[in-house]
Amino acid sequence: MDTTATASLAQTLADTAPQASLSILDLATKGGWIMIVLLVLSLLALYIFVSKYLQLRAAGREDKYFVERIKDYVLEGKTPSAIKLCEDTNTPYARMIRKGLTRIGRPMSDVLVIVENAGNIEIGRLEKGLPILATIAAGAPMIGFLGTVTGMVRAFFDMANAGSGGVDVALLSGGIYEALVTTVGGLVVGIVALFAYNYLVAELDKVGGKMETKTMEFMDMLNEVH
Repeated sequence: MDTTATASLAQTLADTAPQASLSILDLATKGGWIMIVLLVLSLLALYIFVSKYLQLRAAGREDKYFVERIKDYVLEGKTPSAIKLCEDTNTPYARMIRKGLTRIGRPMSDVLVIVENAGNIEIGRLEKGLPILATIAAGAPMIGFLGTVTGMVRAFFDMANAGSGGVDVALLSGGIYEALVTTVGGLVVGIVALFAYNYLVAELDKVGGKMETKTMEFMDMLNEVH
């Protein structure tokens, strides 16, 4: 009877004992200055992604009848109106074709070179910022790992200083899990940044494909009217 009562009391105490919990905020605050660096990198990655996403979305807008309208203006001898249409459209392919319109009358090979050079400039503008995002994707896990290594060094340094007095297992394990937090943070930032980078590269390829299509349509149009 006493054994049953003792077991019941032990179970009750176990059920009512406070359970340790760990939130994401707790983890973040235990990572030290490395977590601040990772926070800055994550905010920078978010800024680059949002700004490039909006830029690529605007650049991807397509007017299916754009080249036909340009052709009508050129046939009517209204090249300035065609240039004005390009300025009003304000997309990478429109700015590219505008350069070609300003060279009408020159050899077709010269016009093509001008258009292609303008296209390369536009692609360069759209790519701006992507190398930084790629660097964050590759560097954040390494920074997190650096925080883990330095944390482990501190943990084992404390263990060595404990000497013959014995090692506080709770203190040692706490130092180790705090050190591992930075690896988790670095991996999270790096993985998210990697997916964001690949998505933007795919969108950039789509815009580049549309620019190539518009270039071919424009050059075909010039061959027809001249």
